Amino acid sequence: MPRIGRKVGAAPTYGIGAASVNYTLIVILLEYSAWGLLTMPMIATLKETFPEEPFLMNGLAMGIKGILSFLSAPLIGALSDIWGRRLLLLVTVTFTCLPIPLMFVHSWWFFVIASFSGVFGVTFSVVLAYVADVTQPEERSRSYGVLSATFAASLVIFPALGNLLMDMYGINAVVLFATIIAAMDVLFVWLAVPESLPKKVRTSISWKQVNPFLNLRRMDSDKSILKLCLIISLLMLPAAGEYSCVPAYLKLRIGFDFVELSTLIAFIAFLSIAMNMVLGSLTRAFGAKRVILVGLGLNMLQLLLYSFGTEKWIMWMAGLVAALGSMSFAALSAYVSIYCDSASQVVVQDTINGLSSLCNGLGPAVFGLIFYLSDMDLSEGPSTNVDQFQEHTVAAPFMFGAICVLIAILVAISIPPGHESKGKQADLSEMHYVIEM
Repeated sequence: MPRIGRKVGAAPTYGIGAASVNYTLIVILLEYSAWGLLTMPMIATLKETFPEEPFLMNGLAMGIKGILSFLSAPLIGALSDIWGRRLLLLVTVTFTCLPIPLMFVHSWWFFVIASFSGVFGVTFSVVLAYVADVTQPEERSRSYGVLSATFAASLVIFPALGNLLMDMYGINAVVLFATIIAAMDVLFVWLAVPESLPKKVRTSISWKQVNPFLNLRRMDSDKSILKLCLIISLLMLPAAGEYSCVPAYLKLRIGFDFVELSTLIAFIAFLSIAMNMVLGSLTRAFGAKRVILVGLGLNMLQLLLYSFGTEKWIMWMAGLVAALGSMSFAALSAYVSIYCDSASQVVVQDTINGLSSLCNGLGPAVFGLIFYLSDMDLSEGPSTNVDQFQEHTVAAPFMFGAICVLIAILVAISIPPGHESKGKQADLSEMHYVIEM
């Protein structure tokens, strides 16, 4: 058995050494470290750049990026099948990191370029293809899990580090540090990463490959699959919207300072990693359907806490519940592995990934628009205009999300329990989840 991260016959033409998973870990760590450093500076810059409607502009910027990523991901994947992973990895890393130094030039241009960088900013899609090239099928789940842990680790460490640097040296120092890391990432791909896809197995491009809506059309092939897709959409739409706005919401509306905010982000990320590590045990003990229902219930509860809470301790409680409910998407993927036969497994998973990517674009835009329509984009913080803030104790975007998840729970009640009773029990000890930023 070849060691993880190496496949016989995949000799590189460029780079250093043989293609392996280790290269993708470094690429992901550098990319998300650079962006993680900017978490707190981006919130401060967002308020200064768009003082009248920060949530709306934040939602539109992230929404445009997500939708463009959804539309372009199949094309990038098809091109990597033709030209190789290394070239497309270089392109996606370059465009993903391109907006970072623009914070030096003009913050308005930073948000514009960050939005449209989504056309090529799909590094994770190419990375997953790279991992598939260099691993055996039985090793792949473990490798994807390590990738997810690397991504999550960047969320634990680098927002807090960026906040510390901002306090000590100012925003420009953080941007400089992030720019250096981003440049190191591009240079690493260019000089060190070897090709993983041999020329003899490369394919030609077809319309089916680049059509992002192709897999979505297959949802009606099975009523249970259609229900699963509906549940995932109703879960991921508010999850993506929440992810895009919660840090800014806690800072600008609830009054969190940057230290509290970075600590809360690290706490949620760390606990989320722990929850997903025990997902396999929970699923074996209680069944995938029960775990899904519990996860959805926790997601609805944390959205309700964000909707009605005005105190910091309530937001910490919401963060705790959010971390516990983070297993929902992975549990749904686990359910698919139990419910679907091997022949339809890839198609269903591709459909789920397509829906997730689409929600990653629509969610931030929808939340930003609801914030704007509900008059939550006030220039004053909660401490300067308490009466006006109290009129908006129900945060409409989070209430919208809670209603979406409630519908998802009602749909999930009706899905079959899976095949556990028939003796088909998947090994879920290494289930993973991936969040595309």
